[in-house]
Amino acid sequence: QVQVAVSGGGLVQPGGSLRLSCVTSVTILIRYTVGWYRRAPGKQRELVAALATERSETIADSVKGRFTISRDNAKNTVYLQMNNLKPDDTGVYYCVYYNTQEMSPWGQGTQVTVAS
Repeated sequence: QVQVAVSGGGLVQPGGSLRLSCVTSVTILIRYTVGWYRRAPGKQRELVAALATERSETIADSVKGRFTISRDNAKNTVYLQMNNLKPDDTGVYYCVYYNTQEMSPWGQGTQVTVAS
C-alpha cells in the first residue's frame, strides 16, 4: 500500500498560518480522493478538506474562507494551507486517500497547536 508522508504542523499563535504537506504518489493522485482530517482533543475525527481526482473540493464549513486545499502534481503533494488559525483548529491532522472501496491507514498525522 502506498504510504503518505505528512509534515508541516507546529505551534502557531491565533491568527497565524501553517501549510501542511502530504506527499504521496502520482498513482494516488490520479486514482483517489485525498483528504485532510483532524482530531481535536476530546472530539471525533472530522473531515477538514478533500480534493478529488477531478479536482473538485470539499471544505468543512468551520474552515471555509480560511483553509484551502491544493495539489502540485510535479511534487506528488497535496497541501492544506491554513490561514487565520484559531485555537479550535488545534488537533492532529491526518492525510488519507480513499475511494468507494478502500482507504489508506490514518498514520500518525501531524500536530497543529494554536495558542498564545
